[in-house]
Amino acid sequence: MATQSPSSQLITVFGGSGFLGRHVVRALVKRGYRVRVAVRRPDLAGFLQPLGVVGQIHGVQANLRYPDSVMAAVKGADAVVNLAGILQESGRQSFASVQANGARAVAQACAAHGVTKLVQISAIGADRESASAYGRSKAEGETAALDLVPCAVVLRPSIMFGPEDTFFNRFASLARMLPVLPLVGAETRFQPAFVGDVAEVVARAVEGSIQGGRIYELGGPEVKTLHELVSYVCEITDRSRVLAKLPFPLARLQARVLEIVNALTLGLLPAELRLTRDQVAMLESDNVVSAAAKAEGRGFEGIGISPVSIEAVVPSYLWRFRKTGQFDTARAGG
Repeated sequence: MATQSPSSQLITVFGGSGFLGRHVVRALVKRGYRVRVAVRRPDLAGFLQPLGVVGQIHGVQANLRYPDSVMAAVKGADAVVNLAGILQESGRQSFASVQANGARAVAQACAAHGVTKLVQISAIGADRESASAYGRSKAEGETAALDLVPCAVVLRPSIMFGPEDTFFNRFASLARMLPVLPLVGAETRFQPAFVGDVAEVVARAVEGSIQGGRIYELGGPEVKTLHELVSYVCEITDRSRVLAKLPFPLARLQARVLEIVNALTLGLLPAELRLTRDQVAMLESDNVVSAAAKAEGRGFEGIGISPVSIEAVVPSYLWRFRKTGQFDTARAGG
């Protein structure tokens, strides 16, 4: 039986207009695939068009809370990638509706349409016993994907970095605003992964060059504490700031206050200042690749990818947070 060429294959990408999504779409179109970007607001995904040739990328409306729209988005696809996820709950966008039930809806649509290639994006920390609702919902999404599509590839990246990230950019923004940075989980360890590397793994999974039916954990070459990462941000942006370690009991109280303030202001609290009790719970556990995943080759190295370091990328986009921005004579990465 002849193998289909990439140009004849259609890949549906849920959440394709997000941070990871734009990199995944780029990786897929470079390989020649046609990409159907399934998002709640297709009109806001037009910026993806220049990544491919005319007609190679098109957006469709789909909402994971409405199974019929998910079914329609999957129909006719050769493979499906589910990137949809949220860090904070808002209105009807809850962890359960998006990351558990939503992932199940995507997997059910794949099963109904005979799609055997499904890539489900999860996160390190996904665990049904997690103290965090985020972690529990991610684990439920993984289970649904593997139960309904046994050959699915599940990817658990650590925090991801890249020009549009919400991690390094967030702390750089806070360092510009505040003389003291309160750190929740200052000694919690992270293993930041470059978003382009994660996107490359997704593309290889779609190609079929990665074994299905497995959970992969993706962490970069460096393991650092939150304190070390924020210190690095201050160094790159040339900001001298006090880093105050916040005990977890006090952090939970602060998070509760900020949740109330955000609710009273109808969500107008700046994103950089938002903190939830669920996020505090997540920060109580390290966010690094497990020993089992390393031993079994379920990481970047086992896939044949040498992950990019923080130092190779982060300075190139944090220079804008320096006091004189692009005019700084010691511009980072310059």
